[in-house]
Amino acid sequence: MKKLSAFLFITLISIGSVAQAECVILLHGLARSERSMKKIEKRLKKMDYKVVNASYPSRNYSIRALAKLAIEPALKICPRYTKVNFVTHSLGGILVRQYLADHVIEDLNRVVMLGPPNKGSEVVDKLGKFPGFKLINGDAGRQLGTGHLSVPNRLGDANFDLGVIAGSKSINLILSSIISGEDDGKVAVSNTKIDGMKDHVVMPVSHTFMMTDKDVINQVVYYLKNGQFSKGIPQKKRERKTPRQ
Repeated sequence: MKKLSAFLFITLISIGSVAQAECVILLHGLARSERSMKKIEKRLKKMDYKVVNASYPSRNYSIRALAKLAIEPALKICPRYTKVNFVTHSLGGILVRQYLADHVIEDLNRVVMLGPPNKGSEVVDKLGKFPGFKLINGDAGRQLGTGHLSVPNRLGDANFDLGVIAGSKSINLILSSIISGEDDGKVAVSNTKIDGMKDHVVMPVSHTFMMTDKDVINQVVYYLKNGQFSKGIPQKKRERKTPRQ
């Protein structure tokens, strides 16, 4: 009888642990796929998160349509009554803001955005007028500027637990010449910020490859666990790259 009681106790503890496992939904950026988020997915799975690496046709619909198309199926995969987190790249962060402007996620916990154009991108302002831009980037791409068509600038402040990672390294000097101030090759550091965010950190990574950077992934994990970033990681990397005087 004692053995049976012990077995039931262990079983109940195990079930409780599974029920408490948090879910993390990954959302890739414009003209990318779920493959771009694979390194983050692998790391989070090792930490026993339930990970949903969502794929969506980013070039085929508007931001509002994509938000529903990408997020609602992902939420259904997350176990019931568990905390829901998001880790997003670029456009993916705007989809979360759009979805939360239209819906409530009751079990929402934390959101980490990588390189989000929270105030739009000047690259879209400059290149969005060219005929080929819409063909390549779709309706959502044209909505990511800073002008009157900008969806991010209409979505308001963050009223959820948000940490933002911005990049300060560019691999496209032509695009960077269009952008004011420090940038990641696509988005100005200043335009990644949004009122209401809980934390913000700048790291020496490019917009295109920040999702695969080991230190960025470490910051993602740290924020999901602690609700803030570890400020030492990007500072140390910058110091290594500073020439000796």
